[in-house]
Amino acid sequence: MREILAERLKACRKEKGLTQMQVAVYCDITEKAYQNYELMTREPKLEILIRIADLYGVSLDYLVGRE
Repeated sequence: MREILAERLKACRKEKGLTQMQVAVYCDITEKAYQNYELMTREPKLEILIRIADLYGVSLDYLVGRE
């Protein structure tokens, strides 16, 4: 699941034309924290994952590979 999440986070961000810093600011986290999600070194808390899904206009199921 972590690998799929990381791949989809990166793909969605690029599709929206956003930088890691822009996503981090929207989610009220550090840029390093967001980078860790895309690098598979950390998993976001549910609250942050919901914010990311809202920003990208996708479901949580999509982000974690359940659809």
